[in-house]
Amino acid sequence: MEENYPSQLNKDCHTEIEVALQVIQSFADGKTELEQPVLAAALTDALGAAGYIQPEMLIASNLGLVATVNKNTVVKAPDWFYVPQVHPLPQGVIRRSYSPNIDGANIEIVMEFLSEADGGELSIRSTPPYGKFHFYEQILQVPTYITYDPYDRSLEVRYLQDGRYVLHPANDQGRVWIPQLELYLGIWSGERLQQTMNWLRWWDNSGNLLLWSSEEAIQERQRADQEQQRAERLAAKLRELGIDPDLPD
Repeated sequence: MEENYPSQLNKDCHTEIEVALQVIQSFADGKTELEQPVLAAALTDALGAAGYIQPEMLIASNLGLVATVNKNTVVKAPDWFYVPQVHPLPQGVIRRSYSPNIDGANIEIVMEFLSEADGGELSIRSTPPYGKFHFYEQILQVPTYITYDPYDRSLEVRYLQDGRYVLHPANDQGRVWIPQLELYLGIWSGERLQQTMNWLRWWDNSGNLLLWSSEEAIQERQRADQEQQRAERLAAKLRELGIDPDLPD
């Protein structure tokens, strides 16, 4: 069983080869920075560790988003995106692209990590090749568009209002509310897996930072070590009282 696309798309030009070529071209638009995949992976990792990811969701990076404009296929591969519900694929089938409202729900969040390429993440070019800003705002109509420059520590979140993107301000902590996930998004400087940079991170409505799985593992080891130390202190105290802690009750 293959993924379903509009019949017109199949007749005109929607083939896996064409989509693949357009995805490759999207990588040529400056998507070579090493920070981008690790930034995206960290965002997804924290959501998974906190239990926010459900089987029906799609969270992906550099997967081609497919649309049809004037009988032509248009593909962009964002650095990170979120879809709340998608149609499941048969076992063993790999998702090679995503067509909103055909393969599942509309894309709710798109993130792009800024590069210096022409026709970049804030391009409103309305003729082929379409600018990313125009593609997400006018063609896909993604409700939340996020751009982030890790070098300048610049995070901008735009909501789609009356068909246009409107910049949403950050709160006093420099974090911006992302309604689709009911989480705040902000910048955090530090180390993850021996990489130090300006990371994007999630906070819940109470201001609690969503931990990465590596941080949770460290905390679990610390809790285990503390419990072991507590048990050893108790055993030492019992021996001082002449009680062998190793004897059965």
